Amino acid sequence: MDNTFAGLGVGPRFIRRLEERNITKPTDIQRRVIPVLAAGGDLFFRSATGTGKTFAYLLPLLGRLLNEARPGPGLLVLAPPYELCSQIKAEADFLLKAGAPRPGAAPPEKAPGGQAGREPAAGQAPAEREPAALRTLLAIGSVSLNRQIESLKKDKPAVIVGNPGRILLLAKQGKLKFRSLRFLVLDEGDRLVSDETRAETGELIAFISREVRRGTEWAGFAACSATLTEKSRKQLLPLLDGLRGAAGAARAAGAAGCGGAGDGTGAGGADGRPDIHVIETGEQEILRERIEHWAIFSEGRRKIQTLRSFLAAAKPKKALVFSGPGAAAGKVAAALQLHHISAAGLYGDMDKKKRKEAIDGFRSGKITTLVSSDLAARGLDIPGVTHVIALDPGEDAEVYVHRAGRTGRAGRRGLMVSIGDGEEMRRLARLEKKLGLVVHPKELRGGKVCDI
Repeated sequence: MDNTFAGLGVGPRFIRRLEERNITKPTDIQRRVIPVLAAGGDLFFRSATGTGKTFAYLLPLLGRLLNEARPGPGLLVLAPPYELCSQIKAEADFLLKAGAPRPGAAPPEKAPGGQAGREPAAGQAPAEREPAALRTLLAIGSVSLNRQIESLKKDKPAVIVGNPGRILLLAKQGKLKFRSLRFLVLDEGDRLVSDETRAETGELIAFISREVRRGTEWAGFAACSATLTEKSRKQLLPLLDGLRGAAGAARAAGAAGCGGAGDGTGAGGADGRPDIHVIETGEQEILRERIEHWAIFSEGRRKIQTLRSFLAAAKPKKALVFSGPGAAAGKVAAALQLHHISAAGLYGDMDKKKRKEAIDGFRSGKITTLVSSDLAARGLDIPGVTHVIALDPGEDAEVYVHRAGRTGRAGRRGLMVSIGDGEEMRRLARLEKKLGLVVHPKELRGGKVCDI
């Protein structure tokens, strides 16, 4: 398997963008996913947090949109948390900025020194440079609906990123059409079919299916997550089956209208439904190789004090603390602030302005400790997290993977610390065995973190 982006068919423009971030080699999941999506088809893929899943689907799908140059929204990315939607949109903008190539556009202007624009990628037809890149739209509930409607009319975005609720609202109002849609991506796919969001996600996909049935342009879908288990795939499949069936019928109708047989085989199978690729990589890539795991015993009533002592001893540059459900994050953060620790809380129903201030402060380094619930932190991507600390160690492997995956990213090393009582330590021991980890017991002594 090729170990270069160029060998995977990624165009030189995107390669230059990646080099701006010192990304020169694809990760394992990128090597396996990019060729599948570049060729078209349906895909479930799972990989640990921090392994480059977003670029794994954006690079091939944006590349296809640029080459095909079709009008209307071509790529829809759904994700549950607003922060993740914003991050995905920002990554798409990063890849697409300035001078995207499109066949049939005006000839490229010559660069200083008389050299013309970049050469086409190997195997691709020569492409000319269009002055404006493909446009993107962020469609989430915390942004003005009228502004999003105006952007759909004026900018005519080819890439839309949003949460199911807002996308569904725009579709029901007739402001967003899916007849030209080529690709659907469900990021954090397992959460999109959780009890809280399954009905909304299903209603939206059914709506899209009806629109796709009227068109002939469908190419495929992808669903991904760090914890996209077989159970999650089984929950997603009934929703996506309707979409795949509609796409197959649309393609068959298109073939019949062009004088084809119209036998329903256009989707790649006898029943018009292609096989779904499943790609998984183990969590060991990050959990075992780049993250060290510690356990510190503490009785429940002393956990915040133990946390304070650990922060004073370890002096983490950027620590993400998981406090448990609900507004407990705010209470823990307030307790740390009383002892002059630069901390902020993050929980699901907090004021949106304060939520943004907390995330921005943590991202910039002004706040060194962010205390969050699991729900509020899902999909949160903050670079440079050095320590992840759990005040409620559980025995759910998926939760542990998501938490630990917030550190040890971009080739750096990280530390996952679990603080718990006797029963919680026993549950952690079962998790240690299940995930194949080595968790080192520690204690706080004399203002230092010591081995036991």
